[in-house]
Amino acid sequence: MKIAALAFSCTVALAQTPVCEQPLPLEPGAKVVPLWPAGSPTLRNCDRPEVFTPTIGNPGRIRKVVNIDNPSIELHPAPNPNGLAMILAAGGGNTELNVGTEGTDIAKWLNGLGVSVFILRYRLRPYDSATDALADTAQSIKLVRAHAREWGVDPARIGIMGFSAGGEQAARIVLNFDADSRPDVAVLVYAGWGKLDMSHVPKNAPPVFLTSAGVDDAFHARQTVEFYTALFNAQIPVELHIYGHGGHANGIQPRNGIPFGTWHYRFVEWIADLGMMSREARQ
Repeated sequence: MKIAALAFSCTVALAQTPVCEQPLPLEPGAKVVPLWPAGSPTLRNCDRPEVFTPTIGNPGRIRKVVNIDNPSIELHPAPNPNGLAMILAAGGGNTELNVGTEGTDIAKWLNGLGVSVFILRYRLRPYDSATDALADTAQSIKLVRAHAREWGVDPARIGIMGFSAGGEQAARIVLNFDADSRPDVAVLVYAGWGKLDMSHVPKNAPPVFLTSAGVDDAFHARQTVEFYTALFNAQIPVELHIYGHGGHANGIQPRNGIPFGTWHYRFVEWIADLGMMSREARQ
């Protein structure tokens, strides 16, 4: 009877374990790798599918994603890789991921520079950005580093580029990492957060590039400057570009020719100066 009861309880437990939905690719044919193994205790409600919103007038381009319960990275390898890898964390106020302007559009541009890209889909509300999403961010770096040879990247040149709420993830991992999850560089683009403890900056925090529009995106500009000051006072190599105007969001769009529409060229100059990009890529 005891053996039968044990077998029954195990069967019930297995039946109650949800089968996680495999995340679908943002672009046809792209490889998507879940961050956590099936059955991981960190996963909840992972049998719920993600919901994609296509771009109006361009249904083949995914604009945003919600319902992220099985976080993942999507691989966008460079055709002619130089070894540099960049994990992209799109924004969306921790309620959605703007994977068009802050994901696949950026991936195409970086691929053209020889940078292999991994688009991160981290968990959104009601998950906690300081715990669940941060765990996803750390795991994405560990995963890319663990597969560096297979995916054609240098394990010592793995960066993270975060936009808005994705910039919060970049900021958090700069301040909270272990040996395997430390990014080699971090880029915060019009980043923002509700609360972030900047009082303890690790002595081995990576170099950081920060940018935002100014008075017409004052909230994000102010937090960008505060983060710069914390890192600067800790003697971490950090570069800051606050533009006069330009508003919030929209990735690398040219913005009708205003200076903020060129921030990504300043990023290329910066990362080339660090020795992580060939000088030819500056052009």
